[in-house]
Parts: sequence; structure tokens; C-alpha cells
Amino acid sequence: MLQVEDLHAYYGKSHILHGVHLQVGRGEIVSLLGRNGVGRSTTIKAIMGQVDAAGSVLFKNEQMLGLKAYQIAHKGLGYVPESRDIFPALTVEQNLLLGMKSSKPDKSGRWSLADMYRLFPRLEERARVQAGMISGGEQQMLTLCRTLMGDPDLIMIDEPTEGLAPKVVELLAELFKEIKNRGVSILLVEQKLAIALNISQRLYVMGHGRIVFEGTPQELRQNSTIRKEWLEV
Repeated sequence: MLQVEDLHAYYGKSHILHGVHLQVGRGEIVSLLGRNGVGRSTTIKAIMGQVDAAGSVLFKNEQMLGLKAYQIAHKGLGYVPESRDIFPALTVEQNLLLGMKSSKPDKSGRWSLADMYRLFPRLEERARVQAGMISGGEQQMLTLCRTLMGDPDLIMIDEPTEGLAPKVVELLAELFKEIKNRGVSILLVEQKLAIALNISQRLYVMGHGRIVFEGTPQELRQNSTIRKEWLEV
């Protein structure tokens, strides 16, 4: 579904990504691991058209490089940024409805408001509350659910568990599995190795703007050299 080849990205004159390659199949959870500053977030921003990039990004066999972020989103590629980017003055429910591609709630695709509230009852409890007034964990749930309301075929999620309580992290892990079961692919940028090993079918490890490992969770568990050099603090 997503095939990235020889991806280079730049912030001004700074060359951040050096020939990144990765792919994500239909209904697959793939994690992108690595320490802070190695280029994981830049990779998905480049895929999403938010930074200067060169190379090839094919999504459903269509080239994405050169398109605007909103055009890429309309192709079915969802993005949940680490910064969350909620609309704080709007209610939780208004934020969710903004994520819909269709103006007809019953025809929006795989996901509905009822789905979001079933998965996260806390969002239903807070539906009429301004989004800026809810907790960080609730904002993370809201951002993820708002992206799902757009009915993406693949969703890229940047550091969703950062700073969240263990119980919320468990909820997110279960949601990722449900997303996969509904045929939606996930590219997950994550720093918590245990979570990635538990839910992913395949993993990539980044170092210095390049992919330094790709394989299955079992292969990464058995590769102590990669873990020590590129993942462990």
C-alpha cells in the first residue's frame, strides 16, 4: 500500500534523511523505531508533504511527492502528529466531526461517532467539553479518532504513547489492533520497544537518517547488536 524508496528530506540546507526505504502492506502494522533525532518524525512528515523531499513515495501505486498535505490526506493517507493539533475552542464532538470527509455522518466510511465513543467512552462523556480543557491522554485519543473519522486506508501515528499513563497506553494498543482488523494499515513511530514488538508485524530501526534494520519482531528480539547500538539508552 505504501512504498518509500530513496527518500531524502531537508530542513533548509540541513540534509536530514539519506535514502530512507520502507513499505507498509494492506492491513499491516509497521513500526519505525529509533532514538530521538534520527529522523523518524521527519520521515512521516516527508511522506505527508510537510517538508522538502526527494525520492519516491508511492501510495496505492500513486506518487505522493509533489502533492500538498491536504491532497495526500484526500487520497486516504491519515496522519496523527505528535503535537496533537486539536482545535481547543471547539468541543470534543466538533473536533471529531471536522475529521469527516463526508457531510453525511452515516456514510463516512468504516468509522462513525458511535465507534469512537464505543472505543473511548471517556470521549463521549466529554463530548460537549471544549477540547482544550481535556487531559493530555484524552487529547491523544481525540486526535487519533478525528483522523479515523476521515476514513483513511493507512494512518501514520507519531509517538502516540509519549507521556501517557499506562492504562491509556493499553487502550491505544487495543485500538491499533482494531484499526488493523478493519483493514486499515498503520505506520507507527514509537520509542517504546515493548509496545512495537507486541503489536507490529514488521519493524524498521532508524539511525542517522537511514534505515539500519528491517525485520520481524522476533528477528529484532534476537538481534542484540541492533538493540544496543540504536535503541537502548
